[in-house]
Amino acid sequence: MPLILSPYSLQHSTCPSPFRHNSSPTNISSLTQPCNFPTRPITRISCATRPRRKTGSSKPEDAEAKELVRVLMRSFGDKEPLVKTLSRYVRVVRCEHCFLLFEELGKTDKWLQCLEVFRWMQKQRWYIADNGVYSKLITVMGKKGRTRMAMWLFSEMRNSGCRPDSSVYNALITAHLHSRDKAKALDKALGYFNKMKGIERCKPNVVTYNILLRAFAQARNVDQVNALFKDLAESSIAPDIYTFNGVMDAYGKNGMIREMESVLSRMKSNQCKPDIITFNVLIDSYGKKQEFDKMEQVFKSLLRSKEKPTLPTFNSMIINYGKARLKERAENIFKKMTDMKYTPSFITYESLIMMYGFCDCVSRAREIFDEIVDSGKEMKVSTLNVMLEVYCRNGLPMEADRLFDKANNIGVIPDPSTYKLLYKAYTKADMKDLVQKLVKEMEKDGIVPNKRFFLEALEAFGSLPASPDSVRATRSGRPETNAKTEVKPASEQWMVFNFGYIDCFPPQNAAGQRTDSSLWFNLTAVRFQRQCNKTMNAEQYEDVFK
Repeated sequence: MPLILSPYSLQHSTCPSPFRHNSSPTNISSLTQPCNFPTRPITRISCATRPRRKTGSSKPEDAEAKELVRVLMRSFGDKEPLVKTLSRYVRVVRCEHCFLLFEELGKTDKWLQCLEVFRWMQKQRWYIADNGVYSKLITVMGKKGRTRMAMWLFSEMRNSGCRPDSSVYNALITAHLHSRDKAKALDKALGYFNKMKGIERCKPNVVTYNILLRAFAQARNVDQVNALFKDLAESSIAPDIYTFNGVMDAYGKNGMIREMESVLSRMKSNQCKPDIITFNVLIDSYGKKQEFDKMEQVFKSLLRSKEKPTLPTFNSMIINYGKARLKERAENIFKKMTDMKYTPSFITYESLIMMYGFCDCVSRAREIFDEIVDSGKEMKVSTLNVMLEVYCRNGLPMEADRLFDKANNIGVIPDPSTYKLLYKAYTKADMKDLVQKLVKEMEKDGIVPNKRFFLEALEAFGSLPASPDSVRATRSGRPETNAKTEVKPASEQWMVFNFGYIDCFPPQNAAGQRTDSSLWFNLTAVRFQRQCNKTMNAEQYEDVFK
């Protein structure tokens, strides 16, 4: 669908779309009118009886609270439990500090400590059962995939006498949407959404619609997105910029350009002015689909608007040009960025390294990497991983191994993603010596591979042609041609695997034991017989090995 950007407008032509609404040409530059939201009286609902703080002193208090939380995070550890640390500061720690603690602990996947803080809070004299506390905890548990714990907290909240409100249900919906079974999660989310409509103080708000619209757009369920937009239009709730940006971003990441443009048209009809996020979503989405004419037109429209490009704007264009092997265009974008006095970030340099890697300019990519090392700036492990990936992508595993050996000398400590990247590359190259060396390094650095690590490596082996030895081993293990074998239906995704492998486990230690850290797969050939015509992925492997 052609997108037309004149010096004063951003428009897309009318084309059949699954969205059932009257679409009009989209004009980004002409969206200068503010959103016409209906004026309604504002009703404040409060569950707690705490006095409201004065707004004038909020900033100093916030700074003091953050500093105290930093002290608490530094103080507790293996030697001193978190609860003991909190008890030492019991005279000064209050609810706002616990909220910040929930955020910090959630970032580091310490959800059990979040529950310890919560239990400690409940024992304090100043504690009042509050929806905000439960909403925050449910959000933290949901982000970590602890859906059952989020449900337990919801029940605990009701048992404590608190009545749920919209924010609690929004947190619960988000928690379910983080689960692995997306179809079941979406059904649950819709169930809560319909339940909210029947509870006076839990009516869906714009945040509820934003969460659901984005989730169904990510699931490619266009009909449900349309139904939610229709429901939103019939309600008294006005969509905001986050509503449209979220749906456009989800469609764009799925490569659904026509649907994304329809949402852009809907945004225009709602007189909602685009922001820099809108422009970045359009630029990135068009770039990933290699529709560079539209991407460049949106970029020109951005330069003429009141919004200013950000580093992600340039980074996205550089990497997408690189994937299309358009080196000169990517270099021109980087030059324009520096001419506009933008300071490149480490992500910008990583985008350049990847771009040169896609364009077979490995030496130029290494030059940029060496410039970062020589600059004296802190080296990120992600930058090391990008350079290693460039080597592996261009069939240079020995160069990747040499750079990996120098990692400590340049002040970078490899992380599990580094080892996984190299493991897959070495196995694809069938370089057993490098695999063995890498496993020894993993043991020395205390990296214990998990199941998914091996499953992804197994996929790498699955893409290799079978060796003659493995073919003979596979055939010898098969039943005779006339023998009757039970074949499971394709709906059960049942597959029969025949693996030809050697050296699956390293030698035992002196005690005749093998630890988890030394348990590794070195499959030199994989041959499997598919009973249904489907390409296997890591999740299917995992289901088989459960």
